[in-house]
Amino acid sequence: MIKSKTDYLEYLERDRKALKVIKQNFLKQLVVDFFFPNVIYIFQRKLRKVEYYKNTQTNIFRKMIYLYFYRDYRNYQLKLGFSIPPNTCGPGLSIAHYGTIVINGNAKIGANCRVHIAVNIGATGGTKKAPFIGDNVYIGPGVKIFGDIKIANGTTIGANAVVNRSVLEENTVIVGVPAKKVK
Repeated sequence: MIKSKTDYLEYLERDRKALKVIKQNFLKQLVVDFFFPNVIYIFQRKLRKVEYYKNTQTNIFRKMIYLYFYRDYRNYQLKLGFSIPPNTCGPGLSIAHYGTIVINGNAKIGANCRVHIAVNIGATGGTKKAPFIGDNVYIGPGVKIFGDIKIANGTTIGANAVVNRSVLEENTVIVGVPAKKVK
């Protein structure tokens, strides 16, 4: 969770590296961003800025800044088809494509996770308990993860899998409906 300006800058840098966005000199970067904007990286920067202002607001002026950035962030969410609440994803988040991605506000996703299109991470049966996903997890296209479950570090979840049970063994591959360990 972003609690300081240092955390904010670290999250931005790790997200940039995870998305493989190349740092260039200022003028070249302006031209590239103008003609070929990386909309996912722009979204993630907006997400991190909202998290920073939400977690560090101390007075009415900062609250107003937060509301301004939140409005901009919400517009980008609608534009790209994402529903990713602040403070759910750790640093190094890599969103592979824009399109439908829905994450419950109570879910927690660890560092260096890769999320593909048509992913749904949520609660089940009207409860507020949502999944806890560890670090370095690959979530393939069309994956559904729901319930009060834990996904261990280094897990790879294959395309269109439905995960409704905890995966406690690290560095495993799970696939299928319902998801089962294959490797």
